[in-house]
Amino acid sequence: MTEQEMIHCQDPARQVERAVAIMHRLRQPGGCPWDAEQTHESIVSCLIEECYECIDAIRERNWPHLREELGDVLLQVIFHAEMAQENPEAAFGLPEIAQELSEKLVRRHPHVFGEAAVRNTEELLTQWDNIKRKEHAIEEKPYLHGCGKGLPALLQAYKLTKKVAKVGFDWPDHAGVLDKIREETREVAETLPLPDEHPQVAEELGDLLFTIVNLCRRRHIDPELALDAANRKFIRRFNTVESTLKQQGISLTAATPEQMEAAWQSAKSAEHTPET
Repeated sequence: MTEQEMIHCQDPARQVERAVAIMHRLRQPGGCPWDAEQTHESIVSCLIEECYECIDAIRERNWPHLREELGDVLLQVIFHAEMAQENPEAAFGLPEIAQELSEKLVRRHPHVFGEAAVRNTEELLTQWDNIKRKEHAIEEKPYLHGCGKGLPALLQAYKLTKKVAKVGFDWPDHAGVLDKIREETREVAETLPLPDEHPQVAEELGDLLFTIVNLCRRRHIDPELALDAANRKFIRRFNTVESTLKQQGISLTAATPEQMEAAWQSAKSAEHTPET
């Protein structure tokens, strides 16, 4: 099949090949000037944005939108693969990417494709971590070497605490973490007289956030998802506050703190949710 025929191919089994052919054409002379000008570095922000939009579709449980957003994520992979294939120093494309992925999946699942045996998820994750450290020749490097590198701080904190917990560096129970949160809260309170720019203010607030992430981990709650749910709840309730005030002929800028608080409490009561 020629490239032109592949670009217009409707065979469901060959749609990944079709997408690769389309991207190849876009990067060629006479293709799309914007696509042709891009580099790995220039589209990093696109990759990040598409991942977050995909995550948003998952959280909204919007399956048609998820299908579209997963396609956009796949586009980024195909885009980077096409550029790597053009680069003599890289010289790999989507087939090589898929091959390396497949070999890694088989290698890291010896309990499925080999003779290894694991009794539970905890042992499975420990096995995965050990295999990964051997693959990257980091057995002699610090245990936290590269852990969560490049992740947003909240997600990295979650990953760091999960990893050290695997080797027993953890509180014996939930109450211990809660005591630590109280301790960190007291230390934050002690910084209140300090100016905002004082380094201790940011340090103590960071310690408090880090400890809260630990409690999330122990309760098997993803802190990113928990914070996202809190954000969505806040937006929903504040929208109700704004609507309530508007019905009373009061704008947000004109409302008093007492009026806002009354509208907020009303919004909470209307949802029949536990007070937070």
